[in-house]
Amino acid sequence: MALNKNHEFEELDGVKCGIVERNASAERVSFLKDLLEFNGYTVVTVTTPPPKAAVPAKTAEGETAPPAPVEEKPATFTIGVTDYTFNTINAIFGRMLKTRDGHVVTLAYWQQKEASSHDEIPYYEQTN
Repeated sequence: MALNKNHEFEELDGVKCGIVERNASAERVSFLKDLLEFNGYTVVTVTTPPPKAAVPAKTAEGETAPPAPVEEKPATFTIGVTDYTFNTINAIFGRMLKTRDGHVVTLAYWQQKEASSHDEIPYYEQTN
């Protein structure tokens, strides 16, 4: 259950966790696990369950149609932290997370669009 879309929590492997990200690749799990554990969080990762199969449609004669072939998708994971009050948006924009080299984690770094995080001046203090 979630208060809103930005603050989700559920049980992962029997542990109540704040959800960090769903449907993450193995590479993304590695990146986030390293970053979050460096910041003192205990990370729990589980394989994302496959989507539920659709109910077969019935034909005009009342027969069920044959099921459509299911594509094999690469395994994805749900990442959570044991601090179920964790909120990704608050952690990033509240400047609560640090990189291994001591810089504040920016949104671009979190999304892996930049290889390093060098935002030392908060956006509201910048003069453009």
